[in-house]
Amino acid sequence: MSAENVIAPEVNKTHDHILILDFGSQVTQLIARRVRESGVYCEIWPFNHADDDRIKSFNPKGIILSGGPCSVLDEEAPAAPEIVFTLGVPVFGICYGQQTMVKQLGGRVAPGEGSGEFGRAHVEVTNHSDLTQGVWDTGAREQVWMSHGDHVAELPEDFHIVAKSEGAPFAVIANKDKKFYGVQFHPEVVHTPHGRDLFKNFTHKVCGCAGDWTMQNFREESIAKIREQVGDKKVICGLSGGVDSSVTAILLHEAIGDRLTCIYVDTGLMRAGESEQVVALFREHYNIPLIHEEAEDLFLGKLDGVSDPETKRKIIGGLFIDVFDKCAKEVGDAAFLAQGTLYPDVIESVSFTGGPSVTIKSHHNVGGLPERMNLKLVEPMRELFKDEVRELGRALGMPEDFIRRHPFPGPGLAIRMPGEITRDKLEILRKADTVYLDEIKKAGLYDKIWQAFAVLLPVRSVGVMGDGRTYDYVCALRAVTSTDGMTADYYPFEHEFLSRVSTRIINEVAGINRVTYDITSKPPGTIEWE
Repeated sequence: MSAENVIAPEVNKTHDHILILDFGSQVTQLIARRVRESGVYCEIWPFNHADDDRIKSFNPKGIILSGGPCSVLDEEAPAAPEIVFTLGVPVFGICYGQQTMVKQLGGRVAPGEGSGEFGRAHVEVTNHSDLTQGVWDTGAREQVWMSHGDHVAELPEDFHIVAKSEGAPFAVIANKDKKFYGVQFHPEVVHTPHGRDLFKNFTHKVCGCAGDWTMQNFREESIAKIREQVGDKKVICGLSGGVDSSVTAILLHEAIGDRLTCIYVDTGLMRAGESEQVVALFREHYNIPLIHEEAEDLFLGKLDGVSDPETKRKIIGGLFIDVFDKCAKEVGDAAFLAQGTLYPDVIESVSFTGGPSVTIKSHHNVGGLPERMNLKLVEPMRELFKDEVRELGRALGMPEDFIRRHPFPGPGLAIRMPGEITRDKLEILRKADTVYLDEIKKAGLYDKIWQAFAVLLPVRSVGVMGDGRTYDYVCALRAVTSTDGMTADYYPFEHEFLSRVSTRIINEVAGINRVTYDITSKPPGTIEWE
């Protein structure tokens, strides 16, 4: 699969487009989320995969240049393709994006030399612009989130200053005639309170986008697209038990009816009662043809003695494909395989430099299927972020309690159990996880949390229960808030809540005698432990 095919879904030609060129920022996906929240379709491309013909074919209404880790003063600093500034569409440069725009158009960027800004800062609004209209008034002092060393020192011709800060004399700049705008701060992060409004001004007021990117429209267009792609052929869909694959299956069923067969490979690594819920939802509620392959013994046998997290993932992913392939042959003459691949999976599978990404974790959807299956792919949600999938589920009329379920990793409980996996440890973890989630729901906190789960650590500690000493496992609890899983903060439970959960787990789950709470954010940590 070429990098170009990996980084961009098929161009959606029905709606206005915004193109985001990525220079390697860790929060580029947040830019896309802000644009889509304003009802505008967008895609993220690495800056050096954006040749002239490809950009013209995409037909963007505007272009956004992301931040990045490099300095524009470096000898081989990344630069935007020249067509960005000659295409005749509005351009919005953010942090590094502002600096490369300034440098490429004849301005000057100066090195930081101790004058950089990192974290919360304030800008003084000195002038009017379409970017800030109705959001910031002239003379106002507004909070933003800065993260820069270098700064713009001299503007290109026909640009003017809109706002300044202590460390950035040109914190917001504009060329009104060409509709070029630049900001030194990061409007995509929540720490810039009015960032969402600035993006909407860019997409709607500056670029003139209609704002008609909705999940109801996406549903109707996807059904038509699926029917056109599949024709009268059969499709098989792999169910993981999570929201993504379930929404994919129900969307496909709306499009092609009983020509869809779902395959649920029961790995034995699901949460308590989850397999039963999945089977009941598809067989009884939706009456969708379903193969339920019980393969717990096979998976646990292959994982016996394995403790390395990446090896676990590869064993589970490879074995899943083998079992799935066997089940697919039982279906017979299927021509297509449907996957719940999402846009973050697509983006994370290639780095902004076009080379191999740093491996944070393996994505089992993208490029993970063997050619021997000889099936064409149907990936109807390849354009969507996680929260958009939930909105699509609502548009499809799925049960709300299913749509609201927290994300669950493909390898299941295997990566919530550092060290070796055993049946006994899985049972202990399931019980602890059930108690934890039960308390979260009783407290009315489930919908305020992006993801919550228990982790069984490969550590035993001494405890005292009754008149005897114990030597049992340690359980770690994890709960995070997030908008899309790219960044996350731990949820600030009250101590009384944590004490109650800990007491219940220790009293009700044999094998655990100590409970801890993980307060690590992402970054530097990840949400899952493996």
